[in-house]
Amino acid sequence: MEKRRYASAAAALLLAASLLGACSKGDSKDGEGPVVKVNETGMPIVDEKIQVEGFGAKRFASQDWDNLMLWDEYEKMTNIEVKWHTVATEVLAEKRNLELSAGNYPEFYFAAAIPKADLIKYGRQGVFLPLNDYIEKYAPNFKAILEQYPSIKAGITMADGNIYGFPAIYDPEFDALRAGTPWILQEWLDNVGMKEPETTEELYQVLKAFKEQDPNGNGIADEIPWGGGDGINAFIDFLRGSFGLNKQGRMNINLDFKEGTETFRFVPATDEYKELLKYLNKLYTEGLINQDVFTTTGLEFTTLASKGNIGVLSEIDPKTLMKLDGYVGLPVLEGPTGERAYNAVSTGLGNMGMFVLTEKAKNPEAMVRWMDHFYGEEGNKMFFMGFEGVTYENDENGNPQYMENITNNPDGLNLDQAISEYLTWPGGYYPGIVRQKFFQGAEGTKASAENAAKAKPFRVKDEDIIPGLNYTMDEQDQVSSIMTDIQTYIDEMTAGFITGRKSFDEWGSYIDEMNKMGAQTYLEISQQAYDRMKVEK
Repeated sequence: MEKRRYASAAAALLLAASLLGACSKGDSKDGEGPVVKVNETGMPIVDEKIQVEGFGAKRFASQDWDNLMLWDEYEKMTNIEVKWHTVATEVLAEKRNLELSAGNYPEFYFAAAIPKADLIKYGRQGVFLPLNDYIEKYAPNFKAILEQYPSIKAGITMADGNIYGFPAIYDPEFDALRAGTPWILQEWLDNVGMKEPETTEELYQVLKAFKEQDPNGNGIADEIPWGGGDGINAFIDFLRGSFGLNKQGRMNINLDFKEGTETFRFVPATDEYKELLKYLNKLYTEGLINQDVFTTTGLEFTTLASKGNIGVLSEIDPKTLMKLDGYVGLPVLEGPTGERAYNAVSTGLGNMGMFVLTEKAKNPEAMVRWMDHFYGEEGNKMFFMGFEGVTYENDENGNPQYMENITNNPDGLNLDQAISEYLTWPGGYYPGIVRQKFFQGAEGTKASAENAAKAKPFRVKDEDIIPGLNYTMDEQDQVSSIMTDIQTYIDEMTAGFITGRKSFDEWGSYIDEMNKMGAQTYLEISQQAYDRMKVEK
């Protein structure tokens, strides 16, 4: 909108000239640097080579993205050279937030996992570019996915109508990505004379036997019954359905319906959540869960678990990730009240801020085409499979398969480590779509498919999953303000209750404190957003 009037004819001519020199909506911004011609189809994306600055998150600190085959080859294809500033995923949030708050941000963020609240905040401030028009013109692959899955489009569209990020998408037809249970070591079960547990009580008894009966047979009490390297939430998520929680899926993790209604309740304040924490408290205080679960990193835990001394693993296929044989998928468990379900399931929409353009982007059209390629068939194949004759070969049916140097690395590297010498996807931080056809990581294995098939009969039905709620701008401001503090408090108290640092006698004061912090207001706002969504369907 114009902020001032131009009265004279001379001023009008100047304005007309400036408009001719500037770019229309959806094109590169005036004054931001040279505008290059972008080819709307095919490669290269630009005829004249350009250089851009990008921020990326990586799992393996040793990776040098300025000298990685994926980016070197993509530069040759596109004529776009990226100068990368990378950080480890463990410090991603801290480093990303420091850059944004200081105004010292790059042209784009890649694999940056920018949360929804920040997309809205920095979008409103003009730091992040709205992408709607660019997607319409320069992202045919991504646009086709949004047309195929309207719930994903709804999920990434903010309350102001803008899309600020390209998301991670998990193909809804790829079952092993949607529901997978922990893995249990069959040999240990045989050694203690027990069968696969079917209930939470049976799991407790199995874990006790793993701790007390020397299932590895070395005469030393060194077994870890149940271990995980991604925090306690992996344990909680597996058990949510067993304790009657999140029957509407995990897209709104702190919300589910009161039984028999469409009225929200606040999950962390429910009696069911309390019982789940009591169960985990029993496991933790009896030494049945790795005692560093709240502090260990994924890489540290992988190193520990690779020794083969953990009975149950809250990880993806241990054979692929850690070269450990003999693990099978744990059954979905029946809980203390007879509930038996796997409810920690999404619509397929992952983090929606995995690729974001900032207002410093000199050629946003080119970068949208650059990103869109990875949502298409060829780009998807390159991103996850790599390069023919180097990382994969085609089988007799023409399907790409990782080569021996990846699946059975001569230096003893596991699959993630071996492929990371060429590609960036291990660790799960990336924009794009994960399709079973081209994904041969741990979730793409036969064992993972069998695990998912075992869990599927108990998985929450797709039609019962509520997509991420879309709040108005004012509502989002309130929700962000309330939930930032409440979520920190929930995480602290959850850890306290499980470890025993907090007594369950404090449960009432815990609920009172959340209400003081605005939990009821959050519930009311969320109910309004849900009711609106029902009307708009």
